[in-house]
Amino acid sequence: MGHASKPLIACPHCDLLQREILLPPKGTACCSRCGTTLYRNLPDSLNRSLALTVGAAVLFLVANSSPLLGITLQGDGNAVNLLQAVRSLWNQGMHLISSVVFVTTFLVPALELTMLLYLLVPLRFNHTPTGSFLAMRVLQTIKPWSMQEVFMLGILVSLVKLVKDFRIVPGVALWSFGALTLVLAALASSFNPRDVWAHLDKQATGSRGHE
Repeated sequence: MGHASKPLIACPHCDLLQREILLPPKGTACCSRCGTTLYRNLPDSLNRSLALTVGAAVLFLVANSSPLLGITLQGDGNAVNLLQAVRSLWNQGMHLISSVVFVTTFLVPALELTMLLYLLVPLRFNHTPTGSFLAMRVLQTIKPWSMQEVFMLGILVSLVKLVKDFRIVPGVALWSFGALTLVLAALASSFNPRDVWAHLDKQATGSRGHE
């Protein structure tokens, strides 16, 4: 393939149009003007992303169905999970905080994992999921709103302050959220949207070729 026939790619930061280049395994292409990462060559990224997504989904279910932490004072204890904490904030009149916590720590991660499973499972078996282009755009739109690491940092700061006055018992969900934060970080590093688009284009081309 000649240089002029290679596809063009626009830098997401400075909009400079450049020709794509072949990369070695684990190689990264950067913008020649501003240095922004354009794309990466991650071998077997779809299978790794699927494995991490399944693991993250299991941890997410455990984290949201188990007690987050328990507080004991003078023999009386109470334990809540994330959704119960969100409901408690709402009932106390902190509607904005309750909504932000619900959206960033439950709704967006749940939607992100659902979209990833919806895309990656069929692609693993060489099928094209219906509405795959819309699903990819939804993923790109909601990605900045997933803030599990901020939530974990807030919990740790709160625990440091509460431990002086109460006996704090970490719940299963707290450990699950910690593990989920690490798995989501690994997933963000492994998931390569360019590979998904390439697989979708390849399958679309193959389908047209059989018509």
